[in-house]
Amino acid sequence: MQLGVHFIDFLPGDPAKLGPTLAATAQAAEQGGATTFTLADHFFQMETVGRADDPFLEGYTSLGFLAGQTQTITLTMLVTGVTYRYPGLLAKTVSTLDVLSQGRSMLGIGAAWYEREHLALGVPYPPVRERFEMLEEALQICAQMWSDNNGPYEGKHYRLAETICVPQPIRLPPVLIGGSGEKKTLRLVAQYADVWNSTVSDVDELIHKIDVLNRHCGTVGRDPAQIRKTVGLLNDPFADMPAYLRTVERYAELGVDLINVGPLPGNPDPVGFVRRLGDELVPKLREIS
Repeated sequence: MQLGVHFIDFLPGDPAKLGPTLAATAQAAEQGGATTFTLADHFFQMETVGRADDPFLEGYTSLGFLAGQTQTITLTMLVTGVTYRYPGLLAKTVSTLDVLSQGRSMLGIGAAWYEREHLALGVPYPPVRERFEMLEEALQICAQMWSDNNGPYEGKHYRLAETICVPQPIRLPPVLIGGSGEKKTLRLVAQYADVWNSTVSDVDELIHKIDVLNRHCGTVGRDPAQIRKTVGLLNDPFADMPAYLRTVERYAELGVDLINVGPLPGNPDPVGFVRRLGDELVPKLREIS
């Protein structure tokens, strides 16, 4: 079982400290044995975490900064909202991150949900049905941008006259789709994703979601084993480590091979928390298969 570190709480205070703290946290994750470092693609802090006007750094600028501060860890959004960037520009952005990080990018993407920041910043927020249509077209556009096909793309929501993307990524970025919606999200996971990330923390519910995903795979002719399963298990592992590990063991039995953990909201020492993950949690995760 692998560890991903999810960083979402940019602590209030001196803005000059945000960059060094972010870099030190990512470096601690890498040194501690985590295999991915992820950020949330938002512009306001999520109200489930803090206040909308708490400090929050733009994600892809931050990942580009981290590409120069780390050596081996995979860098990605968990996950990009499809509404925030035109897909051709998103493909170019992720390609650039991949080149600058020497092949350590991943395309994490979802249908977007944070209505407040859309309305506040003037970003169109279509109905959910349209956002899922946009998501599927974005997945198709990114795949075409990262192929030998430089021709046009004609969709309902996006029309590209050319799909040139030079330089191409060093490594074809794996596609991660986040979410657990049974009718739309899991169907897109079955058809397009290399990695699925769920935030379902109840094991029995996760069993059901995996069954739904497997049925979608059958419909599109995909082997479910081709899709890596990851789960956000963001509660504090140190509050009750034995119980936490029992949950992780049940995840492993279901084929999950990475859990995302992060400094909890308001933690005054995110670097220390991540170092503790490396010292105390990572060795135990490695024993779980």
